[in-house]
Amino acid sequence: MTQADDETFMRRAIALSEQAGLIECTGGPFGAVIVKDGEIIAEGYNHVVAAKDPTWHGEMEAIRKACKVLDTFDLSGCTLYTSAEPCPMCAAASFWARIDRIVFAAHCEDALKYGDFDDTAIYEDLAKPPMARKIPHSEILRGESVAVWKRYQEKSDRVQY
Repeated sequence: MTQADDETFMRRAIALSEQAGLIECTGGPFGAVIVKDGEIIAEGYNHVVAAKDPTWHGEMEAIRKACKVLDTFDLSGCTLYTSAEPCPMCAAASFWARIDRIVFAAHCEDALKYGDFDDTAIYEDLAKPPMARKIPHSEILRGESVAVWKRYQEKSDRVQY
């Protein structure tokens, strides 16, 4: 990809952020596109407010659509262009999807300054051990769960991902 290509795809992600935050008012100004082989294969923008779904971020929508278009859960070879630095959920989803590259425009600090979007506490909390996190974690029935995991491990036809 050239700098010009990156800018073209980023401008589309920014236009989608405007769609979400200023035109349709479906959520915060977050937009994303996924590109493979120089072509946009999927787009998404924030719908958190309209759908009353805290997971409906632009990146998540674009990842879901790209997986359907390519008929796979593996987005190797793809680049995610996003109007703002991905939140912890979207960054993790990008790892799970095996996206090769993430290109972003605004920083987390910009989202905080201009939109009151603050992921700082999430990043800090995720760095702690589970039992020390803000949302209480507790462990029960590990043996029963591990029994299922062991059967899964032995399954000869399981899909690797």
